[in-house]
Amino acid sequence: MWPWARYLIMAVIGVVAGLGAAIASVRGSAMGADATIGAWTSSTDLATGAQSARTCAAVALRGLLALPAREARYYNAATDDAGRPLEGGCRYRITGGVLPARWWSLTLYDGDGYLAGDGPYSISNAALTPAEAARWTILVAPQRQAGHWLPTGGLDRFELTLRTYLPANAGRTTPARDQLPAFGGRHARDRSAHSSRTARGVARPADPRVGNRCRDVFLHA
Repeated sequence: MWPWARYLIMAVIGVVAGLGAAIASVRGSAMGADATIGAWTSSTDLATGAQSARTCAAVALRGLLALPAREARYYNAATDDAGRPLEGGCRYRITGGVLPARWWSLTLYDGDGYLAGDGPYSISNAALTPAEAARWTILVAPQRQAGHWLPTGGLDRFELTLRTYLPANAGRTTPARDQLPAFGGRHARDRSAHSSRTARGVARPADPRVGNRCRDVFLHA
């Protein structure tokens, strides 16, 4: 083999490996993560000239039409406070109060940023009654729940995105931890195994271990 051919092959392998690593990094990153509040990550530089190339790529892939911080702040959670991934076979109770914004919504996505299942996909403060506004509860679970419910759509893992529109202080400051939903754990009741689906609806075998590792997790603000 000619020496130049060997160098060319090595260069191609390096480029392909580098591109693969970059794509994996962007796919695995949230839309901005320069601030961490409990399990949530957020950023103040979205849709501005100050955002990094990585943030630009993440927004292009997962956050089309992202607004600048003065108009909206985005908070993403893929794990709980202990670093455990959010699992689709578990049940999560999210309770909160008045958030530092005019309007907010909570949306569930799969790991690639796609909506899961058949809906409802999102719940906003517009769905709350006046009596619930100061203290609300949303359940995230694979089976239908009474009240406000976000289905996990048979996913193994999922993420939550909290959008707050017209945030306090024009979005220049990051809320304190107790102003956003925070993850806390309690001992779990066992959950039955569940069948999971990919984003394209392909069935996967049920995992009998899901029931043993699940926790009833309570998120509270």
